[in-house]
Amino acid sequence: MKYHPIDRNLFIKNRKNFASQMKPNSLAVFNSNDIYPVSADSTLPFAQHRDIFYLSGVDQEESILVIFPDCPKEKHREILFLKETNDHIAVWEGEKLTKEKAFETSGVKTVYWLQDLEKIMFELMTQCDTVYINTNEHYRANVETETREDRFTKWLKNLYPAHTVAKSNPILQRLRSVKDPIEIDLMQKACNITEKSFRRVLGFVKPGVWEFEIEAEMMHEFLRNRSKGFAYTPIIASGNNANVLHYIENNQQCKDGDLILFDTAAEYANYSSDLSRTIPVNGKFSERQKAVYNAVLRVKNEATKMLVPGTLWEQYHVEVGKLMTSELLGLGLLDKADVQNENPDWPAYKKYFMHGTSHHIGLDTHDYGLLHEPMQANMVFTVEPGIYIPDEGFGIRLEDDVVVQEQGEPFNLMANIPIEAEEIEELMN
Repeated sequence: MKYHPIDRNLFIKNRKNFASQMKPNSLAVFNSNDIYPVSADSTLPFAQHRDIFYLSGVDQEESILVIFPDCPKEKHREILFLKETNDHIAVWEGEKLTKEKAFETSGVKTVYWLQDLEKIMFELMTQCDTVYINTNEHYRANVETETREDRFTKWLKNLYPAHTVAKSNPILQRLRSVKDPIEIDLMQKACNITEKSFRRVLGFVKPGVWEFEIEAEMMHEFLRNRSKGFAYTPIIASGNNANVLHYIENNQQCKDGDLILFDTAAEYANYSSDLSRTIPVNGKFSERQKAVYNAVLRVKNEATKMLVPGTLWEQYHVEVGKLMTSELLGLGLLDKADVQNENPDWPAYKKYFMHGTSHHIGLDTHDYGLLHEPMQANMVFTVEPGIYIPDEGFGIRLEDDVVVQEQGEPFNLMANIPIEAEEIEELMN
């Protein structure tokens, strides 16, 4: 891995927290992701399943974690099953985790090779009543591919039909949404790498550059700072491309007088950052562009102040809508009649700001978190209002990642990334 080793106490603590929520005499199993084929002998780069990583720190394919707090054998209360490394693998792929290295990484003392899985699982299943399976219940999930976790669940339920089945996901939704200080530090590293890439781009952009050239500049900065790359598919949208919310082609030339909307950020150690900025191609905002830009910035700043313990996500978005409505009236994009006659299910401001303002962020860019429960300290959210005006040929979105505090305003992990229009102009010129 490119990233520095993570303190294993994070994973020890995460397993302890998970185990404390399990039913008596129950067992939980977590699988790594597959390496997905492309064609012939080609594969996609491996990306670890976030849940097994959260609970073990193991960042390797063909890995299984078992948690069984009430197991009669103390050494079987936590088990890692790993692909056995050998000289051939070491030569062709690089050495995989040894049992000793797995303990250093995870703090799990009992490590078996995968060839022992069925035998050990039989013993464990005779000793437990309930088995926790790990399903994906994220509110944005749309999974069409059968995962390694899915196949394991089928195998387990078929072989042991008499066991009660419970779900790991509700426990993980709550645990993963509240970040440990070690996690916040890792996310800060991701944000710092993102800052370096954005400052690099401010000195690079000029009329005539191509969106993909900007993407290349960012990737260069990510890799040289121990990131695998973008935390999500990058959006580098010049001109009217910014009005396509998930524009990812990044294949157009940036023209004098246009704006470029960036939604681009680095990952670090599997943790995401998520940044949006909008800059002028020629280094100078027009009066109209700056007026809209500052309106978005005011909404972002006021929305951020609402991210405090006890806030409900749905009500928060209602309040942000009121802020945006006021700004759109001031810009002449809405009039009072538009607001008076609006559909409550799709308010007038949605014509120019049609997406949500905030989502959880962490190991996933759209991270785990139960939206019907009140916000808590150490949750990390994005704040990303935007105004999109196809008729005027530009869109503006501004986004930072912030940590909810016990008291007061959130802590901005991106506070050092330029955002004021004047500062951006100064740095570009």
